[in-house]
Amino acid sequence: MRWLKFNAVGTLGIGLQLAVLFALKSGFHLSYLPAAALAVEAAVVHNFLWHERYTWADRVQPSWRKSLPRLLRFNLTNGAVSILGNLALMKLMVGLGHMNYLIASGVAIALCSLANFLVSEEWVFEDDASTTE
Repeated sequence: MRWLKFNAVGTLGIGLQLAVLFALKSGFHLSYLPAAALAVEAAVVHNFLWHERYTWADRVQPSWRKSLPRLLRFNLTNGAVSILGNLALMKLMVGLGHMNYLIASGVAIALCSLANFLVSEEWVFEDDASTTE
């Protein structure tokens, strides 16, 4: 069930990421790689907020004291996997393969998804009860 929730949140994040990517590339004329990095970060923050309140709501209680370190862990893991994976894959698909940047972004998102779920499940959203003293 959690995998389904993760993917539901991810679907919203994909929409946000592609919209931000399109706006930055087409509207602000950024190169596709910086635009992709900023779009991924927007989706990472969006996804964190939803995962904390929906996907892993049974494990964690949002609070400034616990949410900020959790956001840092999420950004260092999911953010790093997503940004580095997206940039590397987009450089290959767009830069070398001449694929459309939005399609390449979608492929990169799909390829990074499983790694992000596993890291979130095992480390980022560990049960708050297991981490209290």
